[in-house]
Amino acid sequence: MLSAVAMLAASAVLAGCSVGPSERPPVAVRGDALSAPAPPPAAAEPPADPNALPDPEPASSALSFTDCTADTTAELAAQGTPPRAGRTLSIGCGQLPVPIDVAQPDLGPTRLGLTRATTPGAPEDRPPLLVVGDLGTDGSARHAAALAGQVSDRVLATYQLIGMDRRGSGANLLGCAPADARAALIDADPARTDEAGLSALLERSRAIVQDCYLLLSGAVSSYRAAATADDVEAARVALGVTRLNVIGVGDGADAVALWAGAHPRSVGRVLLDGPADPALDEPARSEAATRAAEATFDAYATACRSGPACPLGADPRATVTSLLARIASRPLPTPDGDRVTAGAATLAVRTALAQPRLWPALTAALTTAGTGNPAGLVALLLPVAGPQGRADAVLATRCNDSRARLTPPEVSQLAQRWRTDYPLFGAAAAQQLITCAPWPATGGGPGATALGPEAPPVLVLGTAKDPRTPPAGAQRTAELLGDARLVRWEGSGTGAYPGTPCVSSVVDRALTGGTAPSQDVVCPP
Repeated sequence: MLSAVAMLAASAVLAGCSVGPSERPPVAVRGDALSAPAPPPAAAEPPADPNALPDPEPASSALSFTDCTADTTAELAAQGTPPRAGRTLSIGCGQLPVPIDVAQPDLGPTRLGLTRATTPGAPEDRPPLLVVGDLGTDGSARHAAALAGQVSDRVLATYQLIGMDRRGSGANLLGCAPADARAALIDADPARTDEAGLSALLERSRAIVQDCYLLLSGAVSSYRAAATADDVEAARVALGVTRLNVIGVGDGADAVALWAGAHPRSVGRVLLDGPADPALDEPARSEAATRAAEATFDAYATACRSGPACPLGADPRATVTSLLARIASRPLPTPDGDRVTAGAATLAVRTALAQPRLWPALTAALTTAGTGNPAGLVALLLPVAGPQGRADAVLATRCNDSRARLTPPEVSQLAQRWRTDYPLFGAAAAQQLITCAPWPATGGGPGATALGPEAPPVLVLGTAKDPRTPPAGAQRTAELLGDARLVRWEGSGTGAYPGTPCVSSVVDRALTGGTAPSQDVVCPP
């Protein structure tokens, strides 16, 4: 399966353009100048108005950016997220030196890719708005440029959007797993959830852990939400602001919530878009996400049926279930002699559900797969399993952010129940729990904490049909933070902002007007 993805990648990225430096830095960069992040200067207490937010501060930064407008714009167009009509951006690429692990100073520094997106001719000191993306959809710094292409003119006139690579993505790409072991995890038959099948998958997972340790040593534990929270604080220091304005999306929002709790005096205007429930660990976390994925598939099926002629018929769920069963018994051959398995096809479906802009491509891919042509499914898998894929980073972060290590018998029992409760995705989701079993336990999940009194209100967005982070996660995050305002969007996908005029108006009022809503808000689809 992976060689098919690699072949497609080679044809899709002929020019080899990438955001950030043309040469990817090594994981550890010995000798880089790196000063320890200083504590933020003493900040004024929040104003008496409980809904008022701090004014954006001009950037005072020594960070340097090289123009990468052409390459980044081409990448955005290729992934289907070009700037909206009439929007022209100036995009620069740079790097942020950070400790590999604040808790292990002997490991030294590494560098994360940065992307700055703003209007042409904007002043260098325009206030920064840091963007921390979701590893499951786009954890690279490029996400800031995609967002800059869609936000309102007011937001773009107020801020320069600064994207920061999540650890393991973009210029900091993680690729430590042996190709055959990675393929085994992606291609695993969701029906093989007996103890023998899970034990075989466990051995493949051990091979990944061993190779990642050989490459990364102690740095293997640095791919976690807490380290990204430290990166956010390092970005604040590097940008030269007392209070940092931040947008976090998906599991990027989890990391930003951690940062806000640890550094309340550093919090400016902050949006958490689709955080997970910080009180959940495995297997409850995966079960909540799987339940949400099933609900999102139903929303996708409804959208398909509402069109003039849904290629998946009157019952898309039955059509897809039947297709996956056929692929399980006879994987789809690819032109290079590889094959697309039921495990890979299931992953392609669940991956595409997170981004409604991909729903038409998903429908086309499922339709052509029904005729024996897997090209559409392979294309959907490219961001996950391709040469620049995020599979290793997602695995490392998911395992490091969980305290749970389940055994084959435990996972097998879960799979039996989940297969019934969540018929499309339950067995595969349970199966993936075994992949963290050999991973070293680093001591904790995301775990947002209450904001200190020095922090202003934080805006928390939840999406009704988000296949990665169900809306209950946003509600629980808002409750735990304390001083937060909850916005629920009755739409679909990971990341609500700037999806609709209602969502945009609430968020823009906070980002540009400095006023959080006085009460929770519900926005229609």
